[in-house]
Amino acid sequence: MMQVCLNGSRTAADGVAVPLTPESMADSAAGAVAAGARDVHVHPKTPCGRDTLSPRVLAETLSAIRARVPVPVGVTTGAWAEPGPAARLERIRAWTVLPDHASVNWHEPGAEETAALLMERGVGVEAGIWSGTDGAERFAASPLGPKVLRVLAEVTDTDPQGAVSCAHALLSGMGTAHGRPVLLHGEDGGAWPVLRLAGRLGLATRVGLEDVLVLPGGERAGSNGELVAAGLAEYAASRAGTEACRPGT
Repeated sequence: MMQVCLNGSRTAADGVAVPLTPESMADSAAGAVAAGARDVHVHPKTPCGRDTLSPRVLAETLSAIRARVPVPVGVTTGAWAEPGPAARLERIRAWTVLPDHASVNWHEPGAEETAALLMERGVGVEAGIWSGTDGAERFAASPLGPKVLRVLAEVTDTDPQGAVSCAHALLSGMGTAHGRPVLLHGEDGGAWPVLRLAGRLGLATRVGLEDVLVLPGGERAGSNGELVAAGLAEYAASRAGTEACRPGT
């Protein structure tokens, strides 16, 4: 499964390709799905471009995207979008339009409560396990672990070589991940090497302007659709190389 991450915490300073309004997010999602994405992750934005959990903004964003694509659409619940754990819960309780899923970073304060509320409301939970945090340990001990939709193994090391080693260490530290599906991805300089590793391991992955602004050759990406097309090609090539190395193939 290839997920597209449309914008993340990027701003207008990251280039015109980054979608910041509901309409531009919908356009970008449509292009990415046409290129082969099967799931959408988006950060709804205030008019000034800041990530938000606002019920009104969330409803506008989800409605715009769903009018253009037939695939699941998920959002962030990152602490930077609503720093106070209690306020974050109040925001989620007030949502009138629900996403298909939402990511919860397990190292952040209030993660368990946030995940529990999302599940109570019928929203799938993507458990974000970041490298360099205690997220893996917390998730391993969580009674909610077996109930999440999937685990996002998020490699934060942006060095191309270091990111691959970091990814292996993160996956090892996650152990069985409660038996849930794992989506492995990196960011910036580590995005493409980690995506290729996901291909070799046969894991789900994601790509998009949230994670990386350039194509595999280093050229600036013009859209999320371009990144998805390139990501699928890189993934397939890595997977094919793995298959070719197996005995009897």
